[in-house]
Amino acid sequence: MLWPLVATASLASAVLIGRADAERAVPIPAARTDVPAAPGLQTAVLAGGCFWGMDAVFSHVKGVRAVTSGYAGGRAGTATYDQVSTETTGHAEAVQIRYDPRQVSYATLLRVYFSVAHDPTQVDRQGPDSGPSYRSAIFPQTPQQAAVARAYIAQLTAAKAFPRPIATHVEQGRFYPAEAYHQDFFAKHPTHPYIVAWDKPKLAAFRAGFPTLSR
Repeated sequence: MLWPLVATASLASAVLIGRADAERAVPIPAARTDVPAAPGLQTAVLAGGCFWGMDAVFSHVKGVRAVTSGYAGGRAGTATYDQVSTETTGHAEAVQIRYDPRQVSYATLLRVYFSVAHDPTQVDRQGPDSGPSYRSAIFPQTPQQAAVARAYIAQLTAAKAFPRPIATHVEQGRFYPAEAYHQDFFAKHPTHPYIVAWDKPKLAAFRAGFPTLSR
């Protein structure tokens, strides 16, 4: 995200021009393979640009119990916002999703991820944010998740679901929670200019595109 927590009215006006209602859910097929449901909560880690917007979408998915914003793919010692923002640490801004697989499956989360949570065709950027920390990446937590993620990317590629090649990588790496002020940022700061311009349209698109999955 480009702006500090307190932004000027002029910045807000500039970014809102032509942005409202710009987001639409991309109609993509459901995955052909999925991770079998297992007892208890499961974890998914997904990166797709600023974690504020990813949190905003996945926090409203039925079956999701908790979403934590953080950094994935780098080392623990450099997993801070100031250091990650230098674009030299190898981290990606990501969200850790705790979900009930009896209510929402891993493949369904991936469908939301590819369809509306971010643009999987952008390389090292999302919207106004650029750099490798804003890359599109999936961090599987199990071998089964890795297999499903790779198969779904191949399926969407073969179906030409997007006008440009999918840039999403399947990566390995630990997840580190971000600073407290980044957690639940959408819910706590609904009028922040960045949230209004870039994240509220994503949530609206999710609700319109996945009405039975939205809560």
